[in-house]
Amino acid sequence: MAEAILFGVAQKMIESLGSQLFQEIGSLWGVEDELQNIKSVVSRIQAVLQDAAEQQNHNHQVRDWLEKLKDVVYDADDLLGEVFTVASRRRARSGNKIKKERMKYLC
Repeated sequence: MAEAILFGVAQKMIESLGSQLFQEIGSLWGVEDELQNIKSVVSRIQAVLQDAAEQQNHNHQVRDWLEKLKDVVYDADDLLGEVFTVASRRRARSGNKIKKERMKYLC
């Protein structure tokens, strides 16, 4: 069950990393390669989660690993959420500045 939730969180992370905002973040902050690497790692984690789901009932190590992975995935998701929030605010502020500049010019 936990692996299904983790799979969903991982999928959300992949979608976020592919969003236009994260593409802009990568370009502006010069971290395009790092964001692509994170996306690739999360995708591999999803594949391992599918295998682990089948094995966890028979293997206590897999169950323990899934619990530890859950914490890591949630922390990573929180971090991406914070980056998204900061970038969204910056985008909104810069958009407002541009609008104000246009208004000054037009008036």
